[in-house]
Amino acid sequence: MLVIFRAITYSTLFVGFFLIYLPTRVLSWPWIVRPTLIAGPQIIGMILTSAGAMIALWCIVAFAWIGRGTPAPFDPPRRLVIRGPYRFVRNPMYLGASLALGGAAIFYESVPLLAYSATFILACHLFVVSYEERTLQRTFGPDYEAYRHRVRRWWPGNRAVPLEPRKESE
Repeated sequence: MLVIFRAITYSTLFVGFFLIYLPTRVLSWPWIVRPTLIAGPQIIGMILTSAGAMIALWCIVAFAWIGRGTPAPFDPPRRLVIRGPYRFVRNPMYLGASLALGGAAIFYESVPLLAYSATFILACHLFVVSYEERTLQRTFGPDYEAYRHRVRRWWPGNRAVPLEPRKESE
């Protein structure tokens, strides 16, 4: 039960700062106004934001229940999480958060918020490549290596893992 509490606490702080506080600061600029009508862009934005939030929540639950840890780098999962949304892509939490931000940018028809979303995606990519993948390799070794070769980093879908070459019978 404690791991769920920690996961919710750390996730709330992350979501609160990067996905609510900072985007709200961008949206508070004087030339950005909330749409007065709910039209196509707003409906698409709400759908994308909701889908992104649900993916991120699914990841948090998977980290707590399967991995026995949290999304926070200082309190990571104790077990390698390769089930749930992690079956499809190695970084679904970042994709869910990015999808939610992109949906908000579409909802508000905000280029500055779209730029923030792109910056967030770039920061996530740099963090994954420079820290997270190396840490997972050190922590989980061959299990992570096999997972890394089987599942793509950002684009959903499994890779075709080549089979060992057959030995020709003489």
